[in-house]
This record gives sequence, C-alpha cells and structure tokens, in this order.
Amino acid sequence: MYLCTINLNQIGIIMAQVSMTVRMDSQLKSAFDSLCSQFGMSANTAMNIFANAVVVYRKIPFEIKASRREPEMDAMTAFNELRKMAENNGLPDMSLDEINEEIRLAREERENKILDDLTKKKTNDGKERR
Repeated sequence: MYLCTINLNQIGIIMAQVSMTVRMDSQLKSAFDSLCSQFGMSANTAMNIFANAVVVYRKIPFEIKASRREPEMDAMTAFNELRKMAENNGLPDMSLDEINEEIRLAREERENKILDDLTKKKTNDGKERR
C-alpha cells in the first residue's frame, strides 16, 4: 500500500484560511518560538503540523498522562498532621465539644446577621413606599 499526498495549492485548489488565537504563558511562547526557529519553521507552521496530525490520526500525536503523584493521605493522617501544626504554632488543643460549640456560635451569628439584614431591608422598603 502506498500513501500519496497532494498539495492542493500546487494544483490550483485554494483552501480557505482562518485565524486562530492560542493563549499561553509568555515564557512558553518565547521558548516555543525559539525552538520552531531552530527547526526552520514558524510557530504558525508548527501549530498547523500539530492540527494536521490530530486530524489525520484522529488523536493527539503524543501520549498525555498525569505525572506520578504521592497517594493522597487518608483523613486521619491529615487530621493528625493538622493537630501537630496547631501544637507547633501554640494553638490551644480543643475538645470535640469545644469545636462543635464554636461551629454552633458561628452559625448562630451568621443566622442573626441574615435576620438583621432582612429586617433592615423590610424597614427600608416600608420607608420607600411612603
């Protein structure tokens, strides 16, 4: 089997050109331009080569995979690390009851603020209607 490619521009068929904008970090763009220049092509030509390869092969022409990461720590390990950090920073150790009480007070404070805001809004609405 032979693969034959035809440059449509050489036989008089002109394909419509479109413009595409790609956003990237300025340092990456500089490095990309520099390498493309070393390859003897423009960044535009390199992007066209990439786009053509994606279309022809119907896939990204290189493997994309996540870098190897440390396994996520379990909840208990994370909790113990936070406790150590708190101890090292001189923060008081709190019991579960104390933590729950702080949460309850914070929620109560938030609810009171919401009620106050609603009361003020109703009061202001009543003044505007008069």
